[in-house]
Amino acid sequence: MNLPNILDARKRTDKKTEYIYLNEEYDKSTFSSKKYYLRTYGCQMNVHDSEEISAHLESIGFEKTDDLENADLVILNTCAIRENAHDKLYGFLGRCKHIKESINNNLIICICGCMAQEENVCKFIMEKHPYVDLVFGTHNIADLEKLLINKKDNKQNIEVYSCEGNVYENVKYHRDSNFKAWVNIQYGCDKFCTYCIVPYTRGKQRSRKSEDILKEVKELVKDGYKEVTLLGQNVNAYGKDLEGEVSFAELLQKVADTKIERVRFVTSHPWDFTDEMIDVIANNENIMNYIHLPLQSGSDRILKLMGRRYTKKEYIALFNKIKDKVENAAITTDIIVGFPNESEEDFNETLDVVNTCKFDSAFTFIYSKREGTPAAKMDDKVSLEEKEQRLYKLNEIINDYSLMNNQKYVGKTEKVLVEGVNDKDQTKLFGYTETMKLVNFTGDKDLIGKIINVEIIDAKSFSLDGKLKEE
Repeated sequence: MNLPNILDARKRTDKKTEYIYLNEEYDKSTFSSKKYYLRTYGCQMNVHDSEEISAHLESIGFEKTDDLENADLVILNTCAIRENAHDKLYGFLGRCKHIKESINNNLIICICGCMAQEENVCKFIMEKHPYVDLVFGTHNIADLEKLLINKKDNKQNIEVYSCEGNVYENVKYHRDSNFKAWVNIQYGCDKFCTYCIVPYTRGKQRSRKSEDILKEVKELVKDGYKEVTLLGQNVNAYGKDLEGEVSFAELLQKVADTKIERVRFVTSHPWDFTDEMIDVIANNENIMNYIHLPLQSGSDRILKLMGRRYTKKEYIALFNKIKDKVENAAITTDIIVGFPNESEEDFNETLDVVNTCKFDSAFTFIYSKREGTPAAKMDDKVSLEEKEQRLYKLNEIINDYSLMNNQKYVGKTEKVLVEGVNDKDQTKLFGYTETMKLVNFTGDKDLIGKIINVEIIDAKSFSLDGKLKEE
């Protein structure tokens, strides 16, 4: 048993990051004919972690299933950003418990991801969910084969490490797509925004070596991939923790030089967004002109309490600089409503930034208290009802600007990477423009995985309708 500890998770030392190159091979017959069910909650990092988890499981013989009742192993890859993620997990665990008790007594139930790194969550699982077989964290995904092979029957095993973390290379992935891929360039975060649990669940900032990143991208190009998204908790702080490494702007240029057709990156922090970065984006056609730039709040008072390291004025100046230099840039954002003791004046400052920037879209949330973070200790006299009213008002304005920005595309022809069949209308395909606009249109399935020209004929707040452009 190794239980997480919030005090250990908070520590940062001068210890150098260890780079571990995986090379162990496993016997695929170990769990042959066994099936696994994998459910993912949360951000892009979790999605990519699940691609790694799948590869580990398949290396020892597991086959994937979408039928929960047919599974021999259930893995729940969790998110810790908001409280409703906890509620969703515990609700789904009830279904797993029922299956284990009434259908398959040998069902192995595993919990991993960011929730597993929370000290209070592990204690709760031990006390209230003893039927959960295995809990592992974000730092030891690479040990999954060993954890399952060495699992003792009917004994709960918690293997979660609160540490700064290492970097693993030669990682195998069972990628969800054959034409677009996530590529980790950096793990963890040292920003310690006062509301955020990520520095505790993901460890210190650790950059991969650029040579390893470029090797992975070149292999993807060779395999026919059209798009890569460079991924990190604070992606544009890349290299700051690694002596002699290139900057994020330089890495971005090197990735563009591989000639892959599309390059994206998430998520960037305004504090680390340099002029050099803007120039590289502006000067390379294969770096997409879509930028996610989290605001969180428009109030200088709240931004300071959040530990965000920029002001309202500085954010708007950066926004305008990107818009001025990057042709047709689409900028989206994150906004938290109801941070402890956010006043009406503070909220109106946020609305002022929204009305100034007119974002293409935004992910908006009511502040969620995370145990162990500084903000969780702040007294808060603002009612939930008032916070919900503010969120409703904010979303109305955001949606109006989303529609306004989308309407600018009507009558234009956009390059769309076709991703699949529309879930709600099987007669239509869907894909994304260079500016990350969702487009639905009628076309043959053999277009999936290709970049094609689509004429936009209608706009909604969250998507565009199009038709194939005749050559």
